[in-house]
Amino acid sequence: MSKIMLEVNELTTKYITRFHEDVYAVDHVSLKIEEGKSLGIAGESGCGKSTLALSLMGYYFAPLHYQSGDIIIDGKNISGMKPDDVRKNILGSEIAYIPQAAMNALNPTRKIYKFIEDVVLAHDSKADKKDIFEMARERFSRLGLPVETLDKHAVELSGGMKQRTVIAISTILQPKVLIADEPSSALDVTSQKMVIKMLRDMMDSGFIKSMIFITHELPLLYNVTDDIMVMYAGQIVETNNSHDMVFNPLHPYSKGLMGSIIVPEEGVRDQKLTAIPGTPPNLKNPPKGCRFAERCKYVMPQCRFNEMPMINLGDGHQYRCGHSHEHLKEMYADEQ
Repeated sequence: MSKIMLEVNELTTKYITRFHEDVYAVDHVSLKIEEGKSLGIAGESGCGKSTLALSLMGYYFAPLHYQSGDIIIDGKNISGMKPDDVRKNILGSEIAYIPQAAMNALNPTRKIYKFIEDVVLAHDSKADKKDIFEMARERFSRLGLPVETLDKHAVELSGGMKQRTVIAISTILQPKVLIADEPSSALDVTSQKMVIKMLRDMMDSGFIKSMIFITHELPLLYNVTDDIMVMYAGQIVETNNSHDMVFNPLHPYSKGLMGSIIVPEEGVRDQKLTAIPGTPPNLKNPPKGCRFAERCKYVMPQCRFNEMPMINLGDGHQYRCGHSHEHLKEMYADEQ
């Protein structure tokens, strides 16, 4: 059995507004990632993807607050650790994060090498600066980045080069888990391919042990990740292997998400585009029953009142719905 790099059990985190209202953006989320595997997280804007990414690092800034659950990285439970301990001993080495808008994450007044030096010295204040520079040169070279990049400022780099440089800096300490939050957004197609190839090469080379790739484009994950988890309104609604999630989504929201995107892959490229009606619920006061009920065309009366369980179908396939999987498949087949 492969080693578990990241295990999350019933994680719940919330935002507290200035009016002291609780907004549960991550609500009892559980997941596992094995060494050498990658997990994609998909869902529309506002579903909680980025909040989950921030929560997984165990480093909270107001208005985001930890409430309950466990985050276990390579056997170490970081839930409840002091922020200083997390920053010094966990971030960068155990788990690393590539934020949205990473191209704007670099201070334009500093050379790229200085960022790497800061990261390494923050974890090992006695590290030799010459050794750090050699490590940086070797790493950039192996990742296909020009070594001359180390002596440049961010303003001298193209958008794609900035993104790849941020990835190299974030992974310089070879983290057990890398969280990439929409790393290919705002890039042209060529740059997107280069970023995705770089991430896959880093997995193959062992620079990172496991990866979470976050995007609102579910089909993109088919070419990047082993498994896909779909989020809606702070909850996980379906988890499955990437192939079946793209070609045979089961949960009505997963199916609607796939149907709303043009997909080039054979087998789904000819599907008609459909829209998901309505808007997500207000997480300050989420509905008691299924959170997708008001937008679901397969809704039953009990969906609005009964809390939806997570149904385990085996082989890593889970979904949250009041319908049996046989009934859902029958309804989908009738529509074709």
